Amino acid sequence: MSSLADRIDALLPQTQCEQCGYHGCRPYAEAIINGDADINQCPPGGSIGIEKLAALLGRTPIPLNPDNGIEKPRALARIIEADCIGCTKCIQACPVDAIVGANKLMHTVIADDCTGCERCIPACPVDCIVLEPMPIAQADDPVHADVARAHFQRREARLAAQHSQREVELASRKAQVHASGTSQSVLDALARAKAKKQEPKA
Repeated sequence: MSSLADRIDALLPQTQCEQCGYHGCRPYAEAIINGDADINQCPPGGSIGIEKLAALLGRTPIPLNPDNGIEKPRALARIIEADCIGCTKCIQACPVDAIVGANKLMHTVIADDCTGCERCIPACPVDCIVLEPMPIAQADDPVHADVARAHFQRREARLAAQHSQREVELASRKAQVHASGTSQSVLDALARAKAKKQEPKA
């Protein structure tokens, strides 16, 4: 049986755009349950999304909070490949791994995976990303939303694993430095003691 958070999350568009003020749709769903967020903080979901959330939670629909953005048609990102410098900043910004490419090589957006979050737009230093209308069938497709959720979760798990690995490596390097410093201190102390023994007695 699905939890209330699952049912709220299922009604959200899974853009993972963070316009709601939370790191992804699931944290927003949990914030609604906890009373930390209201049902009107998701611009991609718009008025229809607010109505769905209100019906689920037995609340009265309210207007979209303008502090979170404005309601507008969903869009897809497209990279103007001739202008791309291969900086990878858009790849790092994409929450669902919908952009592929490599450092100093041309990048491209996988249109079927793009959620229209627009987080790649400010990340691009050469303004080579444009927005184009998202097909209605894609915008309203629950399967596309489910895939986007899975991609987001997979990316979050990968980043968490990488962070943990970096922490382990950092701790290992610190331990090595400490051990090296301790060993050197012991050697220095022994050298001083030896030198002192060899000093002529008065």
